[in-house]
Amino acid sequence: MQHVRLSYASGTSSQPLLGMTIGEKFDQACQQYADQEAIVSSHQNRRLTYRELQQEVEAFACSLLKLGLKKGDRLAIWSPNCVEWTVTQFAAFKAGIVLVNLNPAYKSHELEYVLNKVSCKGLIIASQFKTTNYQELLTRIAPEISFCTDKIIHAERLPFLKFVIKIDEQQHTGIHRFSDLVTPPTADQLDQLDLASQQLQFDETINIQFTSGTTGNPKGTMLTHHNILNNGYFVGEGIRLTSKDKVCISVPLFHCFGMVMGNLACITHGATMVYPSAVFNPLDTLKTIHEERCTAAYGVPTMFIATLEHEQFSEFDLSSLRTGIMAGSPCPREIMQRVIERMHMSEITICYGMTETSPVSAQSSVNDTIDKRVSTVGRVHPHVEVKIVDLEGQIVPTGTLGELCVRGYSVMAGYWGEEEKTREVIDAAGWMHTGDIAEMDAEGFVKIKGRIKDVVIRGGENLFPKEIEDFLYTHPDISDVQVIGLPDLRYGEELCACIILHEHHQSDEESIRSFCKDHISHNKVPRYVKFFSEFPMTASGKAQKFKLQEIMRAELNLTATVFD
Repeated sequence: MQHVRLSYASGTSSQPLLGMTIGEKFDQACQQYADQEAIVSSHQNRRLTYRELQQEVEAFACSLLKLGLKKGDRLAIWSPNCVEWTVTQFAAFKAGIVLVNLNPAYKSHELEYVLNKVSCKGLIIASQFKTTNYQELLTRIAPEISFCTDKIIHAERLPFLKFVIKIDEQQHTGIHRFSDLVTPPTADQLDQLDLASQQLQFDETINIQFTSGTTGNPKGTMLTHHNILNNGYFVGEGIRLTSKDKVCISVPLFHCFGMVMGNLACITHGATMVYPSAVFNPLDTLKTIHEERCTAAYGVPTMFIATLEHEQFSEFDLSSLRTGIMAGSPCPREIMQRVIERMHMSEITICYGMTETSPVSAQSSVNDTIDKRVSTVGRVHPHVEVKIVDLEGQIVPTGTLGELCVRGYSVMAGYWGEEEKTREVIDAAGWMHTGDIAEMDAEGFVKIKGRIKDVVIRGGENLFPKEIEDFLYTHPDISDVQVIGLPDLRYGEELCACIILHEHHQSDEESIRSFCKDHISHNKVPRYVKFFSEFPMTASGKAQKFKLQEIMRAELNLTATVFD
């Protein structure tokens, strides 16, 4: 009887897991790479060596303890990318204070929900973000801040919040200035910090990140030192980071991509964290790579598209680039090819993961063929297991579609205060059910076919939007595309292609459809084609398909009932 190969793989490595807290690893790096640059923040015109970063981190950590924060208390940060974000990150981790990452795009309703959800005791805010005035939004929920002379807050709607720290130079009643909290600490304060650090265990929760909450309220994902320190380390190993590398981090720090794959990968390898701008800007990214001679660049596909298509692209020398990571959403072949050829990133890798798995579970290797790097998300990460299962939970043979499950050091500690929701995704054997449809080949390479909830069921047949998107990217006029399902009385659902064209290119619905008809089976040809100038996006750069569905349902006057 022939043996059937099952879709299961476990990641081997000659490198053991790091059995330490992030604070210990950070101090090690600061000692080892003391005089090397740790951070370059182009938009702030600031540079810090590892020694200088350690001094600021220790000073800020001492101030947090002095303000009354203790091990396990929650401190939220609500700010775009800046040096202060990273100082806060390592100061909280060193003192055992749980860092709560807030999306800089939150409005007051979301802010109130998350601060109360995990009972944040402290909050750090930026001064301005695009049109967002953070202080104004905050005082809308907590007007008491404006009249608080002792800087200890008692707000009716934010009962847990005790103090606010603001990253700017102005004095404000009721609010601490960040810069006042990085003055050199006393020897006693440093001893206290040292004592606090020594009491930490690497399996304790140190970070809470909120899932985007596209359905219902966002859930607080609890991540431990062990989760994110090791994930950052092995991501860095995957792109062969060394202390000679400078990583251009254009992705947001509030997200795992920036904070773990960016900052933690850098400190575990002595590399330099480079922030080109507060929020992603293609021109700033190009300028910074050129001026700083960055060797690696991170981004989601839409960021790489915007960078490649910038009208000044050819004015910059990007030859210093060697590697980087494209992740966050499926990576179209055309884009990957252009990044390798035009941005010199011959060793760029693809990562796949989710916040609940710290985040990376699979990564392509710098040695994989371009074909493997564009058609798969690589193989399972070191010390992690993956399997693909059917609806009954049975492991399927290789080459068969099913749900991807992940187990290992990287699986979250759970959702904050939501045991039932945690049990819905982490089963009794410790497997995290990702909700992603995947397929594994005989060599262990994993292909992501889409989200279970994105699958379009047309006339009883499962259609995968990603497959149709990948095909549409080969059209010479198409810059970006999202394929969604819309309700249909006859078939249940029909396909709709939402398309952004390259600048100065023109096309119409009919030519797109006939392009499809010539190359793919008729049931995959989108019934609707709609052109957009931009897509509704999450702050981490992913197109929001559910919003596109809302827009198109309204525009085409399709009833939601058949769909829901």
